[in-house]
Amino acid sequence: MMKISRPIIVEGKYDRLKILSVAEAKVITTDGFGIFSKAEKAEFLRRLAAKNGVIVITDSDGAGLIIRNYLKNIIESDKIINVYIPEISGKEKRKKVPSKAGLLGVEGMSREWLEKALAPYSDEAEPFDKENELSLTKSDFYEMGLSGGANSAEKRKALARALGLPSIISCASLLYAINTLITKDEFYKVLDSLSEGGH
Repeated sequence: MMKISRPIIVEGKYDRLKILSVAEAKVITTDGFGIFSKAEKAEFLRRLAAKNGVIVITDSDGAGLIIRNYLKNIIESDKIINVYIPEISGKEKRKKVPSKAGLLGVEGMSREWLEKALAPYSDEAEPFDKENELSLTKSDFYEMGLSGGANSAEKRKALARALGLPSIISCASLLYAINTLITKDEFYKVLDSLSEGGH
């Protein structure tokens, strides 16, 4: 089992248990929207992040985005590592009905997917390949037709889905996610496949 020294922030207790099934780490829950009314917990997370940063992994629905944005407002941006789960239709085994968005949450992700997503942040991870690193800018997005154009919002959604990212994240968040989570090779391969598909 991989060891991750950075604390991991998730929404609920079942998300926490799922992460602990693949990683030896300190996993803290926001108690869903409960974090909004818990000033002490917000301060605790802020102090925790100040040391070595935190990893944030929430569901890919609207509620997960709201919680992620709240954390972004209370924790310095350079102290947050965002891990995004893909939009996969379905329901968790323990639930009788799917979530409002009809998507699997963190607890519904496979062990294999979580292991792969968290591996770059494990204590044993290989240093990131600088040659394969992306540093896209807003101008690059504009030139690629991903912002400022007639169909740019739809193109961004298609790109996000193809990269396994939530389609509802903002343009700035998508840019950040691509630069921090996706290699140059992966990005251009997906971009080419979308172009061939007529997006």
